[in-house]
Amino acid sequence: MAKVKSGDGPVIIKKYANRRLYNTSCSSYITLDDLARMTREGVDFQVVDAKSGDDITHSILTQIIMEEEANGEHMLPVSFLRQLISMYGNSMQAMMPHYLEASMANFRRNQAKFQSAFQTGVGTGNPLSRMAETNMAMMRAATEAFMPRGGHDDGAVGGGDGDQSGKNASAQDDLKALREQMAAMQKRLDDMDS
Repeated sequence: MAKVKSGDGPVIIKKYANRRLYNTSCSSYITLDDLARMTREGVDFQVVDAKSGDDITHSILTQIIMEEEANGEHMLPVSFLRQLISMYGNSMQAMMPHYLEASMANFRRNQAKFQSAFQTGVGTGNPLSRMAETNMAMMRAATEAFMPRGGHDDGAVGGGDGDQSGKNASAQDDLKALREQMAAMQKRLDDMDS
């Protein structure tokens, strides 16, 4: 595959009905493996349906993840996949993309610290495991803050004004606890860097 420059915007990839992908910047057909490589290299691209012009980047990236999971070592644990699937259709669905983006951005920012900690064996326990535990605690706190106490998203509203104000206060407490956990996690990561 020819090298591409991402100068004036995303590289446009056209997907044809025969499932072939065409890189318009280097005028050649490419594969999903090539798109995965471009992603790893930080090349910004957009995949469009050649006939309709619709942006299908999301579905193509999802397809790449599915093929990576099927062909190699699994990165996405079954428990994570189950939790992710369970978020579709409930009140948490709108929050999940932002949460996942923030978690991944935080992981990338701290990636060098993790690598250093793994190489030197600083501290007790696995720092990645501690981050995962903190993320799960943040997720539980966020879930409790945004979902009814019964754990079901049936759209029902609480009994009375007193009940609703109690839920709002509880949600505020949960958000405060979430912020404190995030601050504590960041402090531990900063301490690892020292």
